[in-house]
Amino acid sequence: MYVIIGATGVVGREVVEQLDSAGAKVTAVTRDPAAAHLAPGTLVVQGDPAAPVIPAEAWNGVEAVLLSSRGAIASASEILSAAAEHGARRVVVVSAATVEHPVGEPRFIAGFRALEAAAEASGLAWTMLRCADFDANALAWAPQLRGGDVVRGAYGAAATSPIHECDIAAVAVRALTESEHEGQRYLLTGPESLTQCDKVRMLGAATGRDLSFLELPPAQVRAAMLAQGLPEEVPARLLGSLADYARVPGPTTDTVAELLGRSALDFAAWATAHAAAFTH
Repeated sequence: MYVIIGATGVVGREVVEQLDSAGAKVTAVTRDPAAAHLAPGTLVVQGDPAAPVIPAEAWNGVEAVLLSSRGAIASASEILSAAAEHGARRVVVVSAATVEHPVGEPRFIAGFRALEAAAEASGLAWTMLRCADFDANALAWAPQLRGGDVVRGAYGAAATSPIHECDIAAVAVRALTESEHEGQRYLLTGPESLTQCDKVRMLGAATGRDLSFLELPPAQVRAAMLAQGLPEEVPARLLGSLADYARVPGPTTDTVAELLGRSALDFAAWATAHAAAFTH
């Protein structure tokens, strides 16, 4: 049985789906089980990894655990100690490429390093998935594009190789279920480097619209995000990394293709699959 911490997040939800499709037993830990809407065969348990408040029954028969929640950074050691006590053999951590290729504010990098350190100290066999930014991060533009044809933001030239959540999940499933990935630190990216302007253009192609990116000063973008009620961490995390990626593009690797035996899914495919989220 596999315990997924962060089961309703972008990656965790896809891991649950892929494990369920493979016939594996899955326990999903989420703060709000009633709103989880996960695969019917999934055991959904209420728990808060940030506290941590994870009921003992979540660990019954556990083989491996996925940590896919930034909220678990402070409590990772306690969570993994409980997993080990209940017989877990391995942990897979959804971490960030910034651990290996630092950008943005050091405090955010330190959080992912602490998460990895907790896994290494847990006594469990571990695998680190150091991911580039997610294709799904583009959903932050959906409110703007549902109301018009312009994305307003900072650092349009910032370039990364964003990764599809299905690819992260496919690698995570292998790491959870196969021993050959133990002790590995995988740098996972999408197949091509794209600027923010490139991604907006691809969203335009997917939706049949002429979309554009309007460059704004970072301070204006930060103020707008805070005015929307977002916590300070959100613009700080976003704008700090984009500022660095505007100077030096993020890494691009073939690791997904090497591990899965197929090409990594590209952003255009993600945009086509999610086009409805950006329509008027």
